[in-house]
Amino acid sequence: MNDLNFNEILRSGTPIHLIGVGGVSMRALARMLKDMGAHVRGSDRDSSIYTLQLDEQGIPVAIGHRPDNVREAGLVIRTAAIKDDNPEVVAARAQKIPVISRAEAWGAIMEHYAKVVCVAGTHGKTSTTAMIATFAEAASLDPTVMVGGDLPSIGGTLRIGHGDLFVAEACEYQNSFLSFHPTLAVILNIDRDHLDFFKDTDDIIHSFRTFARLTPTDGAVILNGDDENCLRMARDLDREVITFGFGENCDVRAVNRTFRNGLNCCDVLYKGDLFCRIALKVPGDHNLMNALSAAAVAIRLGVPSDEFAKGIGAYNGVGRRFEFKRAWREANIYDDYSHHPTEIEAALKAAKTLSPNRVVCIFQPHTYSRTVSLLDEFALALSHADKVILCPIYAAREVNTYGVSSEDLAKRIPGAEVAVDLRHAAQLLGEQIQPGDLIFTMGAGDVCKLVQYLN
Repeated sequence: MNDLNFNEILRSGTPIHLIGVGGVSMRALARMLKDMGAHVRGSDRDSSIYTLQLDEQGIPVAIGHRPDNVREAGLVIRTAAIKDDNPEVVAARAQKIPVISRAEAWGAIMEHYAKVVCVAGTHGKTSTTAMIATFAEAASLDPTVMVGGDLPSIGGTLRIGHGDLFVAEACEYQNSFLSFHPTLAVILNIDRDHLDFFKDTDDIIHSFRTFARLTPTDGAVILNGDDENCLRMARDLDREVITFGFGENCDVRAVNRTFRNGLNCCDVLYKGDLFCRIALKVPGDHNLMNALSAAAVAIRLGVPSDEFAKGIGAYNGVGRRFEFKRAWREANIYDDYSHHPTEIEAALKAAKTLSPNRVVCIFQPHTYSRTVSLLDEFALALSHADKVILCPIYAAREVNTYGVSSEDLAKRIPGAEVAVDLRHAAQLLGEQIQPGDLIFTMGAGDVCKLVQYLN
């Protein structure tokens, strides 16, 4: 759908219907469209606090997917989980109502902005998007922000600004980010993941290369200069490329590193010259890398060094990314979204920098396809914990045609235990917890709910 048609629908007052409107990105999209003047309504399978909030905000939500929900709509937008056989999709097509994806809708909105920063990569998208949002807001750029986690400074996952800057998380799964319109494309890393969609690493690199080429000729690609797959992707790329990382050949890099209570402080150089000194409030080298990519964005946007340093220093994290939940029996419980071996290893190493007695990880594998394809890598990553309790695999969109289970993973991790459900995992934890432990609930499913079973 072109921008002219999108604008016409916005102006016409014809209803725009969102299927699966209760999801994180979809409810943000609903609010964004309403703010742009659209007549927005939606549907979701189940009622939730989020659908009730949308109702209160003037966005009516029908519970259950029924053909009559799309009646008189001028446009239907669906989340990636909604398939072609959904009754509302079938009804819309029968009535010749355009049906587009969530990513296409966000892409159409991006075309209304002069500067669009899209943050892509296998790992770190949410944290980095949140970092950029934090310094951009501190620098009075008044950005519009779409982020995949709860960012306290903006009160959720969406900030509607009035400047010319849009900052957005860009997911590669099902090539969703190819519907976006970045002027600055940030690529944090390229790793093997989503192998239920991509054929292999070369296929993933090709997708990211296509994403990088979405930038205009006067745009730029900001990428991880320490990541071999990123460098392969950028080979002969006919766009300005700015690299970040720890290596001496990176355009933006960290030097003179020190640690304050286990947290990174460093000077940030740009092409050999000092840009600023930063002190982070979030742990781990992976977060320092995220901050370096954010510095590259700030430099390209012309943000003064002191404003960037102040903004990045104010960043306290985002929901489900090393998020402190509570103290319990003289131990501290954190929740983390990590669901890929690279992410797990980074989070567990970051935890060790805080000098706990032990790091105890309650891990819930996410999807059968990812578990079976990265089984040995998961075992190696989880070995960085002192104790591992595994929950059953969270199926998400999949059926277990692979015959894989958490027991297969446990066999590869010395001393690992397998719980039958979250309540059982909480029981196992309670039997073994020691004062001074750092406890992680980890995974992209519902493992974060485990804390409700602790007493």
